[in-house]
Amino acid sequence: MKNKNLVDSFNNAVSGIIHTIKREKNMKLHITAAVLVLVLSFFYRLTRMELLVVCAAIALVFICELLNTAIEMLMDTIVDVYHPKAKKVKDIAAGAVLVSAFFSLIAAYFIFFDKFRFDLEAGLRIIRESPVHITIIALAITIFLVLVIKFIIEKGTPFQGGMPSGHSAIAFSITTAVAFLTDNTIIVVFCLIIALLVVQSRLEAKFHTIFELIAGAVLGFLVTLLVFQLFFNGS
Repeated sequence: MKNKNLVDSFNNAVSGIIHTIKREKNMKLHITAAVLVLVLSFFYRLTRMELLVVCAAIALVFICELLNTAIEMLMDTIVDVYHPKAKKVKDIAAGAVLVSAFFSLIAAYFIFFDKFRFDLEAGLRIIRESPVHITIIALAITIFLVLVIKFIIEKGTPFQGGMPSGHSAIAFSITTAVAFLTDNTIIVVFCLIIALLVVQSRLEAKFHTIFELIAGAVLGFLVTLLVFQLFFNGS
């Protein structure tokens, strides 16, 4: 439908933005992040050029999210039933949002890096003295490697099925972390039993083969072992 005048154009545009905010949870997250970044920008007295880059990065994410929502709704209108090409179009549109978000993070890193005076040695000391931080790092690396391997092998989806098993990797990563953090053998055995039950449930549900589950378990164990060997001081 053609807009009658400039006011109608603005009203319809704002209506589209409001609809996207109501419909998309990610848009709410983007807005929250944008507000926080803008507050930091004024707090740290960014230069005009730095502020321009921040605003451009925020606008890019918003534009991609709006286009992604529009494409999703268009595909749902055109295609009544599941169609692989329609899904691929939606995936590509979502990929645009992801790329814009990564760009924004990189821009924020370079702009705010010098603003936050951070002592690397002190930071490593904090990590070594905090088992929680070490565990989170181990889990994050494990999940990242699982997603990368699945992407390379192209089997299953990022969060279900495929090689290796993410559930198995996370379960054994947590078990390994617990083994480092406690001297209580009963707790370690209990965590191991839970990890094995996770493996059994994924096998019974036929999401993974035995090899995929073992590969995930080995990956989770080795990554967590390496991280704790590097950072954990045992005190």
